[in-house]
Amino acid sequence: MRIGQGFDVHQFTAKGEGFRLGGVWIPYTRGLKAHSDGDVLLHALTDAVLGAAGLGDIGYHFPDDDPRWRAADSSGLLASAVKFSAEAGWRPINADTTVIAQAPKLAGHIAAMREATAAALGLPPGAVNIKATTSEGLGFTGRGEGIAALAAVLMESSRTPHS
Repeated sequence: MRIGQGFDVHQFTAKGEGFRLGGVWIPYTRGLKAHSDGDVLLHALTDAVLGAAGLGDIGYHFPDDDPRWRAADSSGLLASAVKFSAEAGWRPINADTTVIAQAPKLAGHIAAMREATAAALGLPPGAVNIKATTSEGLGFTGRGEGIAALAAVLMESSRTPHS
């Protein structure tokens, strides 16, 4: 068994119509500045999966200076990280995540985010937990300048032990 952890943050744009989070479109008056779709939750999970498998990080596999990843769907990036991990002999067991944002309120989106995130990880929804919190008005998230996410994932070896 191995544990991986990840963190990501993106700045809000001045105007927008919303953003992707946990693989789900969240309507909002602002968007996110990002090279890909800016899904901080899935980016943090991608780092956690890659880290647990000892495969580096999201920037190594999907660099933001590579035009192939411009506006990339982060669900696909996470699914690719799971595939890379499987090739290295590791598979996810469960994930626990936290989104930090003063706004918008996310409670009404958590169930859909959980379903989409679980699908990208290849897990049942019950193996994925998504929490949302504020920073009580403190820091860049508290001032409404951006959004952040933390993720932890438990991975197990998919290789059969030799006798």
